[in-house]
Amino acid sequence: MSENTPFVLGILTSGGDAPGMNAAIRSCTLSALQSGFRVIGFTHGFYGLLDKTYIDLDESTVRDIIHCGGTILKSARCPEFKTAENQQRAANNLHDLNVNALIVIGGDGSFNGMLKLSHYYTGQLIGLPGTIDNDIDGTDHTIGFATAVETAIQAVDKIRDTADAFERIFIIEVMGRHSGFLALNVGIASAAEQIITFENFENPGKELQKIAEHIALCKKQRGLSSYLIVAAENLWPGGVSQLAEDLANYANIRCTPCILGYIQRGGAPLAKDRILATKLGIGAVEAVIDNKTLIMIGESNRQTCQIPLTQAVAHQKTVNKALLAAQESVLDIAKLAKSHLM
Repeated sequence: MSENTPFVLGILTSGGDAPGMNAAIRSCTLSALQSGFRVIGFTHGFYGLLDKTYIDLDESTVRDIIHCGGTILKSARCPEFKTAENQQRAANNLHDLNVNALIVIGGDGSFNGMLKLSHYYTGQLIGLPGTIDNDIDGTDHTIGFATAVETAIQAVDKIRDTADAFERIFIIEVMGRHSGFLALNVGIASAAEQIITFENFENPGKELQKIAEHIALCKKQRGLSSYLIVAAENLWPGGVSQLAEDLANYANIRCTPCILGYIQRGGAPLAKDRILATKLGIGAVEAVIDNKTLIMIGESNRQTCQIPLTQAVAHQKTVNKALLAAQESVLDIAKLAKSHLM
């Protein structure tokens, strides 16, 4: 590369969108421009690499996006990228465009895609953890998690109002794919009577018994009142609608299922996610300057850190066990009710 040829940095967002992705695009772009790089943003995730669809990113493009949800680069899941042929095609396109480094903002699926791409692409590959699921190893929090928790809490608080007014039982399903971080944090913060997540789930039979006994104890102590169950998605066979039906058949308990769904992925990012995305974006460009590759930029103990991509997708990260234990003992009102009845 000659002195007159600028270093080209590519950025893309992939997989599920997360509040704060735009903040990450902004910080990556501004930091790279300060270093004299040319910055391009590939659109629609890995499809942008396959189709050579991109936009130039400059200061005016990213100036007013830090507060916006979603992603200006759009996102997508790209099943076609799973083939070696398309991975080679994407690498060829990156080489043709003289892209020296690529920053991917996404979750474990996106990071696994980068690992596959590395077999054919000779440039640098840096990942930023952007997912509401908070299921990436090596970072305390992922971009978007804090906002998703707050969005879900606001929704659950409103459901509590209706549950109080009608003295009903609601089962609320939150996102998280196969991770319990959202369910536990939302359940704790909204004072749910029960939280059903991957880390405390045994099997449907035992769970039905546990839920029914818990509800009976609370009813005996408090009489008719609101009762909220927060459940992780992809946990109960058939989802929370089936759980409501199973409870009706098992113990004649009437519940109203409520699936929060995609509302959790949208909205303006909280300050925490804006700041995290900004720090990690700057860290990503610094890693590029230091000639690093195949790493994720995360945050541990409030310090920016660099984690190998292979470690980031290992799925060893679990919810706070002390918080889970507190929910099942100290904060368990059914146990408190039972002790008062003795």
